Amino acid sequence: MTGLPLEGVLVADFSRVLAGPLMTVMLADLGATVVKVERPGAGDDTRAWGPPFTDDSSTYFECANRSKKSVTLDLRDPADLALAKELAARADVVVENFKAGAMTAFGLDYAAVRQVNPRVVYCSISGFGPDSDLPGYDFLVQAVGGLMSITGADDGPPTKVGVALVDVLTAKDATIGVLAALAARDRDGEGQLVEVNLLSSLLGSLANQASAYLWTGKAPGRLGNRHPSIAPYETLSCQDGLLAVCCGNDGQFRRCVTELGDPALADDPRFATNADRVANRTELVAALETPLATDTTDSWITRLTSVGVPAGKVGDLADAFGLADRLGLDPTTPVGPGRSPQVRHPISYSRTPVTRYAPPPRLGEHSDEIRRWLSTEE
Repeated sequence: MTGLPLEGVLVADFSRVLAGPLMTVMLADLGATVVKVERPGAGDDTRAWGPPFTDDSSTYFECANRSKKSVTLDLRDPADLALAKELAARADVVVENFKAGAMTAFGLDYAAVRQVNPRVVYCSISGFGPDSDLPGYDFLVQAVGGLMSITGADDGPPTKVGVALVDVLTAKDATIGVLAALAARDRDGEGQLVEVNLLSSLLGSLANQASAYLWTGKAPGRLGNRHPSIAPYETLSCQDGLLAVCCGNDGQFRRCVTELGDPALADDPRFATNADRVANRTELVAALETPLATDTTDSWITRLTSVGVPAGKVGDLADAFGLADRLGLDPTTPVGPGRSPQVRHPISYSRTPVTRYAPPPRLGEHSDEIRRWLSTEE
């Protein structure tokens, strides 16, 4: 026993691409045994999504499939379908993101699985809800869900976020839903159906932007790196590049302009309160960038942070991992010899730390083992 929170939990993973696999990799990190069901010969679509490719698949596939067992089953083949049904019957958790109606056609939908496994927690992930046959691709949901309309420069086109953020958010919602359902099952002994969809997860994550729209009835627009309700809370030009500055209250602003050498700005009627600063942002930026132009980004980071003003460099991923390393956050973890490291499980636990990481499986790597197990008495 490793003492991990989900030790002994069996997950039948019928999902592919990102939202489902990213959710089940979280469960695997927490100690669950995750059996990934893949199509013979092809496997998860993301195995072919590259470059970059690894020796076994692609970096896209590997980001969301560590510590799982891969079994290839052709659900159109009666014998393989019978094994898939047996896996679902034995599982604590079933996860799927097939097109609407597909799992029903296979006899693997929640109603069918529940008949033989009433304790099952069944998680269904879709793009736009269980009754919609619209394809659930992250980019599409970013577009139709409004995220692109508030992302990008105000004088440029709507822009997608630089990662499949909606899939990631949905994966986290699905993880929360499954863990809550497992907790409820521990209390009353019954499983349940957990449904998440990309559009709802996106809308649920729009936070202040959604709240502002629902109150005013006015859809917010794009502001580039600026914040709709706080100033300065944006990137500002220095002598050699851009500096991210975040003044969340009047005290931080006063310390900021004092360090910049112009403390009178804190009492200027245009900038005295946050609301004033938001209303006069153009003049504010000009007033701040004049002194900022006299020194380098690194120097201003040191100077501003020393007086309690949040400021940082606009860095790339190398900078981000380097910062996490310097802060002692241990951002990566090895997953096996000859394999590239992966991003570490993002949560720390005082009593049940995540310590078990295995490499993403090769296609069908565990097929013989899983088929033998499913063909014998449980």
